[in-house]
Amino acid sequence: MLEVNGVPVEDTYCEAFDGIYSRFIVTAKHRWLLEKAAVSATSLPSTVFGESEGGIEKWLSPDETPDGRIGAICQVWVQKSKKFMDVLMREMSKRLRQGILVVPTTRVFNATQSETKFDAELNVGRCGDGYEWEEERWGRKVIVIPIMFGEFVIERYIGYANGIAGGNIWLFCDSEDSALEAGEVCVEALKQLEGVITSFDICSAGSKPETKYPEIGPTTNHYFCPTLKGKIPDSKVPDGVKSIPEIVINGVSLEAVEKAMALCLKVASRIDGVLKLSAGNYGGKLGQHKIYLKDVISKYL
Repeated sequence: MLEVNGVPVEDTYCEAFDGIYSRFIVTAKHRWLLEKAAVSATSLPSTVFGESEGGIEKWLSPDETPDGRIGAICQVWVQKSKKFMDVLMREMSKRLRQGILVVPTTRVFNATQSETKFDAELNVGRCGDGYEWEEERWGRKVIVIPIMFGEFVIERYIGYANGIAGGNIWLFCDSEDSALEAGEVCVEALKQLEGVITSFDICSAGSKPETKYPEIGPTTNHYFCPTLKGKIPDSKVPDGVKSIPEIVINGVSLEAVEKAMALCLKVASRIDGVLKLSAGNYGGKLGQHKIYLKDVISKYL
């Protein structure tokens, strides 16, 4: 058995997947407007339904944004497939238009370091119904869309790139309170790292691929539900464990995901009530990448 700060770590791995992400900056005049836009644009992870998921990577000060206002770096992810571009364009359109454009004073800028970009005029700019125009501001080509509040500005070309999605750490805790505390310290710590998001923050409901109801998609991972211990013969919940939150991590590279997993192991192991640390996998059946916890520990801790 591995250990971090005296807490046992299961010698296992998580399965991660190839994904496509778009990384962008949102800015606004006031904090409450920025938070509304960033949260609205990145909420509701739904890649299991062929859609997208997102997250807030970090908050930015005025000296870190193109237009000198407060901002946030956000990421939106789609599954890597032959038709990923169609999905990415559709999903970015929904999240940028309905999550950000409708919030007063917001602007959007590219933050993806990639040669591959999509033209935001096609799926966002045309919200101007032909009255939009292009100009250069803050050293960038932007589209200016007239709206009833004033204007919405978005950089014309937004990048996208290959990344790694679905890295994860499981926290086996002795209570709901210790689970919340451990999950929170993980989420907060990951804000220190560049290029990663936690699309669920503290995920309370890990799933499994096999299900009695395939028509609705993934269902509860019953093996690890503490309330089923003693009620089912195949429970895998250790004695004393009352809650098992999951921290799901997407990153711009495999290294970024590994570093994030290592940081979660490090900070969670310091919390009283964390009895064991592990990761979720499906026997190697689904993910293209196996990230072993022993390798993460040896490389980064």
